[in-house]
Amino acid sequence: SHVHAISGANAFHHPDSSTKANERSIMAPSQKVTKKWEIFAGRNKFYCDGYLMTAPNSGVFYFTVILITATCGLFFVFDCPFLAQRITPAIPIIGGILFVFTLSALFRTAFSDPGIIPRASQDEAAYIEKQIEVPNSLNSPTYRPPPRTKEVFVKGQTVKLKYCFTCKIFRPPRASHCSLCDNCVDRFDHHCPWVGNCVGKRNYRFFYMFIVSLAFLAVFIFSCTTTHIVMLLKEDNQFIDVLKRTPSSVIIAVICFCSVWSVIGLAGFHTYLTTSDQTTNEDIKGSFSSKGGQQAINPYSQGNICLNCFHILCGPITPSLIDRRGVVTDEYRTQMQSSTDKYN
Repeated sequence: SHVHAISGANAFHHPDSSTKANERSIMAPSQKVTKKWEIFAGRNKFYCDGYLMTAPNSGVFYFTVILITATCGLFFVFDCPFLAQRITPAIPIIGGILFVFTLSALFRTAFSDPGIIPRASQDEAAYIEKQIEVPNSLNSPTYRPPPRTKEVFVKGQTVKLKYCFTCKIFRPPRASHCSLCDNCVDRFDHHCPWVGNCVGKRNYRFFYMFIVSLAFLAVFIFSCTTTHIVMLLKEDNQFIDVLKRTPSSVIIAVICFCSVWSVIGLAGFHTYLTTSDQTTNEDIKGSFSSKGGQQAINPYSQGNICLNCFHILCGPITPSLIDRRGVVTDEYRTQMQSSTDKYN
């Protein structure tokens, strides 16, 4: 009752408080709400109110989608009816399943957050700079800035953390900065223009599913179109007649033959990386290759092939660290702008 009396007294002494609250509630809907993806520091493009994100240049990705869709479309229209009637109705069903699975994995890879690490705010960047600086060092003529690295231990092995001058953070182990997207990405594998995104910790499994399913799809369609051509050759005996009768089958066979080798090779390479728990970036740099006659140990490996595959392909997907659809507050906007003005 005492609390009610106080609140009642406050309301009595401030008769316009409820009016101001009503005004704020009426004005709020008319004010434009800015989401964090709209002022995102990287170069990524966002769609569907921040739910989907891609790399800044997506031309090759759209070419990938068109090539797969057009090739499969020709196959379903001109080859499948003949093969379903002459061999088995299962052919279009199998082809349809592979096609849907391949495109689903491609879109999941292309439109998801690969594992972007947020940039440091102004306060965080200042704190890190303060840790790096040596007291009274600026007064010394022989002063050299200290190396911007840190050392941590992973399973008893020393791992160096490098400082990112763009994001103003010490990158976690296995992270790297993508110059195309202008972001640090956790467990960075590579930037793939074919999928229009970086491949990292959060979307690697979908990228692997895409290239493996694409390899199966290419082999399946190539085998089916070749079978179609051979069966027609037995009837017409002249290749030129077959070409006139079904030119699309020849075109599909050529496309699949030219692409299947690179796709199978890529799938095999990433199968090797998955079984050994490595990334393309680490393999190119030779992070775990023999040095000085000693074989470097991969501290991130789970110990055997099965555990590595399970960890990468079936482990839990970590939540996104960037709050794309969060509402931008005045404090957040000021912090981000101050940080950008200071370091860029």
